[in-house]
Amino acid sequence: MSSVNQQSIKEAAAYIREQNGVQPEVGLILGSGLGVLAELIQDPVSIPYTDIPHFPVSTVEGHEGELLLGTIHNRPVVMMKGRFHMYEGYGPEVTAFPVRVMKELGVKSLLVTNAAGGINTSFEPGDLMLISDHLNMTGTSPLIGPNDPELGVRFPDMSQAYSRKLRQLAKEVAVSQSVVLREGVYAGLLGPTYETPAEIVMLRTLGADAVGMSTVSEVIVARHAGLEVLGISCISNMAAGILDQPLSHDEVMETAEKVREKFLALVLAIIPKM
Repeated sequence: MSSVNQQSIKEAAAYIREQNGVQPEVGLILGSGLGVLAELIQDPVSIPYTDIPHFPVSTVEGHEGELLLGTIHNRPVVMMKGRFHMYEGYGPEVTAFPVRVMKELGVKSLLVTNAAGGINTSFEPGDLMLISDHLNMTGTSPLIGPNDPELGVRFPDMSQAYSRKLRQLAKEVAVSQSVVLREGVYAGLLGPTYETPAEIVMLRTLGADAVGMSTVSEVIVARHAGLEVLGISCISNMAAGILDQPLSHDEVMETAEKVREKFLALVLAIIPKM
């Protein structure tokens, strides 16, 4: 994997354009077990990550590793079916590299989804949570190092990391579908271990409602690039110490499958309006 720079971004985007003439307006990044969203795309063109210049490769179960282009309700989209995580050994700027490529392809707004552990004790597994804000607990940032002013400003504003306008849109869609849509703060940690009960107490004290191992680097880069962001977490399990049971990736995948229809319907109605 070469360093993230203008040339690598342009080369990746150029290859993708050669495979498909769609100029996407909305980008989607799918979390663990949420690849079912790919079913929404009409006339999809699939490009394996391994074929795209400078793209990393996803190594986690539930993250298939392909880029899809097509339309959803006549809206051109590009979708990452499987994302990259720092616990796989990638730096934060590499995990967020596809966001740079999406921007180069013409994307204006980004929908990020993830499977997350519920910290807020009023949540239940299977709930959908609109991300209102995040805590970057990874100890790093994808913007560390020299800044390229053509990609974004040196000190990007994060006061509206998750677009207020898009959140309001999502709430209105949820009400119209009678879907209970929670809202809260997502804490992004490095992983790959699940958190200890003491860490969950710490995160709750800091104001987190849900916790996971992704998303923050992608959102930081999206805001740096000037993209509007909407984030939705699937509460796949209750975080450590809340219930007297161990945590497992299998539970995450099972819960994502249970919320599938509700999740698909919500996203299908949101995307044309983004």
